[in-house]
Amino acid sequence: MKSLIASLLLLVSLGLAGQIIAQEPPEMPKPTAEHKWLHKFLGTWDSQATAKMGPEQQEMKCTAAIVSKPLGEFWIINEMKGESFGSPMNAIQTIGYDPNLKKYVGTWVDSENSFMWKYEGTVDASGKILTLEAEGPNFIGDLKTMTKFHDIYEFRSENEIIVTSKILGGDGKWVTFMTGTSKKKK
Repeated sequence: MKSLIASLLLLVSLGLAGQIIAQEPPEMPKPTAEHKWLHKFLGTWDSQATAKMGPEQQEMKCTAAIVSKPLGEFWIINEMKGESFGSPMNAIQTIGYDPNLKKYVGTWVDSENSFMWKYEGTVDASGKILTLEAEGPNFIGDLKTMTKFHDIYEFRSENEIIVTSKILGGDGKWVTFMTGTSKKKK
């Protein structure tokens, strides 16, 4: 009797295993037009920017070399090496597109602080301006409080990007604290 039950269980198990093996694997997602839009970033760029971290602060020049590479067909990685406020600065930015959220998403980390910025954003109707929003430490107010930031990338051409960064002030108004231009080298 035990061998009959064992044989029946084996047959049922083999039948179920055969059905599972015979099923097609799920179809992997395909890149969308939004993923392909990100290819505008690809290449090597020289960046020059001016930053002013508050009304009483002195304006500072920032420079960086940016190498933008694809990570598969869904992400880009922007690696920056330069100088910010007179000190060396390195940063890594990821940008992709989440079809479920219908938003561009990404991260930013840099050598100047321990905070990981998490982005969500959209491209405007012209198809030329990507605005990424993040929440982070309020460096023009109290660093212990969080506020919203906008990083705006305007593609003037395939070889030039105007970059603007804004912080939401305590009065509810957006304050531009950094503007710059990135020019493609290759």
